[in-house]
Order: sequence, then C-alpha cells, then structure tokens
Amino acid sequence: MEGFSWKLFLLSCLFAAEGSAQDFGQTQFICTSVPKDVDLCTAAMQNSGPAEDLKTTIIQLRETVLQQKETIVNQKETIKELTSKLSRCESQSLPAAAGPGGRRPGGKNTMGDVSRGTADTLAQLGQTLQTLKQRLENLEQYSRGNNSAQANSLKDLLQNKIDDMEKQVLSRVNIEESKPGHRNESDQRNRVETTLSSLHDRISDLEKGKETRPADRFQLTFPLRTNYMYAKAKRTLPEMYSFSVCLWIKSSASPGLGTPFSYAVPGQANELVLIEWGNNPMEFLINDKVAKLPFSINDGKWHHLCITWTIRDGIWEAFQDGVKQGHGENLAPYHPIKADGVLVLGQEQDSLGGGFDATQAYVGELAHLNIWNRKLSATEIANLANCNSKAFVGNVFSWTESNIEIFGGATKWTFEPCSSIN
Repeated sequence: MEGFSWKLFLLSCLFAAEGSAQDFGQTQFICTSVPKDVDLCTAAMQNSGPAEDLKTTIIQLRETVLQQKETIVNQKETIKELTSKLSRCESQSLPAAAGPGGRRPGGKNTMGDVSRGTADTLAQLGQTLQTLKQRLENLEQYSRGNNSAQANSLKDLLQNKIDDMEKQVLSRVNIEESKPGHRNESDQRNRVETTLSSLHDRISDLEKGKETRPADRFQLTFPLRTNYMYAKAKRTLPEMYSFSVCLWIKSSASPGLGTPFSYAVPGQANELVLIEWGNNPMEFLINDKVAKLPFSINDGKWHHLCITWTIRDGIWEAFQDGVKQGHGENLAPYHPIKADGVLVLGQEQDSLGGGFDATQAYVGELAHLNIWNRKLSATEIANLANCNSKAFVGNVFSWTESNIEIFGGATKWTFEPCSSIN
C-alpha cells in the first residue's frame, strides 16, 4: 500500500504540472510529499492558497505589460502616420513637373495619388493633427499613472515630432499662399492653426506644469516668418497723453527681426508700432510718425527694452537693458494715443486687427510686455531690467496669460526673467 500511495502521489503531481503548464507555458513545479494517512485532495486544497495568489499576481502583471506594450505600439503608429502623411503633403506641395494627363517623368500616374488642391491639403493636415491630439490625450493618461522613463521618452519623442511637423506644415501653407492664383482657404487654415495651438498648450502643460506656473511667467515664441502667426491682447488701450512700454525680447533674425508689437485704431493702422524691417534700424512709430531707435539686439540673447513718450513736444527716450541709449523730440507732438484699438504681438497691422505682411512678421521670443499711461523714471526702468523686487507691472496692459490669446502656431513657454536670460 505504501508503494501504491507513493505512485498515486507522483501521478497527482504530474497531472498538476500538466494542467498548470497550459496556463503558464514553460515552467518548473516542485512536488511536496505528504503523510500517507492524509487525503491527497485535502492536502492539495490546503496548499492551493499561495499558488492561486501567485497565479493571480502573474496574470495581473501580464495584463499590465500588455497594456504598456499596446500604448507603445499606439505611439509608434502615431509617429509612423505623421511621417507618412507629411511625406505625402511634401510631394503634393512641391510636385515635379508633370506632363500631359497628369504624369510625372517616369510615367507614373499621379492623378489619383493624393488630392492636389490647397483646401484638401489643409483638410488632410487638420485630420492628422486631430488624430495626434487624441493620441496625445491617451499619452497624458498613461503618463499620470506610469511615471516611468519609458513614458517620459515617448512624451519627448512626440513633442519633438510635433515641433518638427508644425514648422513644416506652416512652411507648406506659406508656400501655397505665395503661389499665383492662390485662393485663401481661411476656414481650413484656421482649423489647422487652432489644433496646432491646442497641441502646444497641451505639451506645455505636460512639460512645464501649467497649474503651478505664475500667470506672468511665460514667453511667446514665433519660430517662422508668416502672415498668420501672432498673438493678440484681449483688451484695448485707453486714451493716453504719455506712456511707457517695456518688454523682454530675444531674436537673431536677419535681415530685420520684424514687428514685436503694433497697435492699430480705427482710421490709423500705425498708431503705435515697434518694427525693424529689412536692413533698416529699429523704428518706433506714433500716428505714422517715425523715430529711429539706437538698439542693437539681433544677437540671439535676451534684452530688456523700454520706450517712454510724452505728448508735450513729443519727447521720447529709449532704454536697452536698463541704460538709456537715445532720446529725441517732435515725435507726434500733441497727438493723444487713441483708445479702442487692437494690440497685436508679432505682426504689423495694415488694417484694424489684420492686413499682415510676412516680410514684417517678428521672428524670435518675447515676454513681459507691459504698458503704463505715464513716463517711467530711469530708476524704475533699471529695476525692471534687473528684475529688482521693486519692479511692477503695467497699469494699462499687464503681461498675464489671461490677457493674451495666440494664433497660427505661436507658442507659450515658461519664462523666468533674469534666471532664464542667456
């Protein structure tokens, strides 16, 4: 009987191993002997608790690995999709010379490859970006629950791809708009611009932590010279008999960094304009009257600029990095700055809130634009340039995220004055 019990026990172990192998694949099992007077089924049930717990844990871990693998595959598919569609759009925007019947050299029929119109191009890009937006939302949820190096690597990869795609998309649209006979497809383009802005805001939230960023600690970036990338103040300016305007600026664009800001009113598009166009020096316009400013800032470094003006005799002063660089008079004397206009950042206005010209667009970074309805003292300006604790914000227009909206792919990033400089 003892030999029979031992054989029965071995047979039970073999059955258990075979059944478990179906669940776990290539595994190794250890059989434990039990007293001959103890029922084998009872012993198996007594020892099943830890095994079942282990099995449950393994299954849960396996499901977690599969979920993470699915997330990675989705993100790789997103990148593959972006690369594919961008290549198609490149071939559409810059086609080789086609012969009769829509054939390129080599005899390939291109009529059915991709749509040829600008409207279809923009619609396709808009659809691609909407898909990317959905994938990015999934990535956000994944990142919140999985604070891993793998998740951060995917997030960095997506951000780089978005930045690269944005530049190329806007460049393609700019090329299309410059072609003879181009028809302005504003609806499709606006949808693309809105999606681009939304994507950049979302990436900014992920990388910089929007919830913890103070309202004024941000900068605007204008990476391309276009006629549709800009920011706009949500409020207008009051009538002013003197003013001071100060800002941080960084650009290496050449020739000319463009128009950091412009203020247009009904009947006068050049009520207030700061512009450096072509090889001309930087100019400040009031009511279309011009003062040439002795600034030197096209070195790719951050600089603090301030300009003051009073209506009496049109006296103006210009400060760079807290030091007065120039002054003059007879700049629109006795002309009050009119109210109810539109303040635009990054573009020069030829009409109220529009009429942008890409050759006058600003290329670079801009931050902390503040406007006061009085002339600041030299000490106050030095405090602003040196980030002194006594510095203050504009009483007419202050630099806060709630006061500014962006369009056409301009982006917002966290900016700390002085600590971020150069």
